[in-house]
Amino acid sequence: MRGTLQRSRKTADVPQLPVGRCHGDMNFPLTNEILLVKGRHSFLLVSKVGENFPLCIETFAGEYCQGVRAGELVVVSAPGAGPVEPAIMLLELVRSYHTPLIVLPKDHPGSRRLSYVVSVGPDIRTDCTIVRGTHPEQHLICSADELSGITLRATDDGVLITPFPATLATERINPSLLH
Repeated sequence: MRGTLQRSRKTADVPQLPVGRCHGDMNFPLTNEILLVKGRHSFLLVSKVGENFPLCIETFAGEYCQGVRAGELVVVSAPGAGPVEPAIMLLELVRSYHTPLIVLPKDHPGSRRLSYVVSVGPDIRTDCTIVRGTHPEQHLICSADELSGITLRATDDGVLITPFPATLATERINPSLLH
C-alpha cells in the first residue's frame, strides 16, 4: 500500500508501514528517512541525527547547550495536527542546520499558538500535561492525549516505540524526495 505526501506540485511516494494490534514495543529501522506516527488528531515525526553537534536552548533565564550525538532522535510533535510539511521543515532545521531551540515561560501567550514543538535526545517521552514550547528538558515533548505516554528510544538501527498503541499508523518519508 502506498500513500502520498504532497508539497507544492511534487508528490513523494511514501510507503505505509503495517500496524499490528500490538500494545507492546515496536522497532522501526531508520537511516536518513523520517518516520511519521499518526494518531486520529495529531502526529509525531521521528528521525535520527547524522552527526554530533551542540544544541543551544534559549530560555528567558539564559542559554545552555547540550551535546547531541549521531544516532540520537529529533522528534517533532503536532498536538493539534496540521500539515506535515512545516513539521518536516522544523525537523530539518534542527537535524541538518542545528537551529537553536527557544523555550517560552509557562504563562507566555504564544504557547497556545505553537503548532509544532521539537525535542532532541536518545530517549524522549510524550506528555499531554505540559504546555507547548515551555519545557526545556529534552527528554519530554508535548503531545496530544492520544500520543501521551509513549517513549521513543534511539536504537542502533532505528527507533523503539514503547508502547505502540494499535490506534496509530506509520509512514516513512524520504526527505530527499521533498526538495
